[in-house]
Amino acid sequence: MFVVPVNPIHQFKGCDLLSLNVFLAVAAHASFREAGKELGITASAVSHSIKVLEQRLSVRLLNRTTRSVSLTDAGERLAATLRPALSSVADALQEIDSLGGIPSGTVRINSSEGAIRLVLQPVLARFLREHPQVHLDIVCDGKLSDIVAHGFDAGIRLAEAVPQDMVSIRVGAPVRFAAVASPGYFAARGRPAVPQDLHGHDCIRFRFDSGAIYRWEFERHGNAETVNVNGPLTLTDQPLMVDAAIDGIGIAFVPDHLAANALSDGRLERVLEAWCPAYPGLCLYYPGHRHVSSALRALIAMLREALQNDPQHESA
Repeated sequence: MFVVPVNPIHQFKGCDLLSLNVFLAVAAHASFREAGKELGITASAVSHSIKVLEQRLSVRLLNRTTRSVSLTDAGERLAATLRPALSSVADALQEIDSLGGIPSGTVRINSSEGAIRLVLQPVLARFLREHPQVHLDIVCDGKLSDIVAHGFDAGIRLAEAVPQDMVSIRVGAPVRFAAVASPGYFAARGRPAVPQDLHGHDCIRFRFDSGAIYRWEFERHGNAETVNVNGPLTLTDQPLMVDAAIDGIGIAFVPDHLAANALSDGRLERVLEAWCPAYPGLCLYYPGHRHVSSALRALIAMLREALQNDPQHESA
């Protein structure tokens, strides 16, 4: 049985916070390689750090095979104790940092590629120029990862997908989807009048990073309809879906800002417009129990300013 030493300071003499953070990263990812990517060190350095930690504790923390890494019972108990403890240490350091008045430090953000391009990219250059002591570590991820478990300070996703226990701040204008295809496609195949008509059309499907296929969602006068469309092409990139629709492959269902240029110059046309209402836009979110660093506060302020200046912004 794993027993915490009576004198932990003596036991951990020479063991800095890095080795404990390495252990928690391995516990979160179940992988030396992925833990190393998160921390910016090699997989061999991760392995060495874990080995030294286990020697100091005189207990095995991880079960290792050629294909997997998992926590032992002792590892599970240590991870459960360390997570809140190190989180408190990080919060304390961030709070002291914020007293200096100058935003600094690293902010780790998890977001989809589309959200990064729509919300973060327009302000990145200005933000980093105005806050040279801040480092942004932005991870593109379409899997809706648990930001707490994976060590992120904040995430960005559509409002409806933000976990209820998070603090959510609106940073994007309302999002409206558009069902679009080329004039040539509609001339050859006709136009769907209601969502269920899509079953008779070639549709360009979207696959999430998780592997799931997106089911097209429509609503009119409070009546919601979901259509599991079929077609000759499935993509994981929405701009490519727009290109495919322009090429006449079929009907795409994408955020309308992606199709705006092609709609304005006539390369694409809308259908089912009355069935495509606007939805609450993108939100930045973070755990409510954590101290918000000065760097993250500065980023939130700039994103809010950008939203206020967005011509598509609608006051709640």
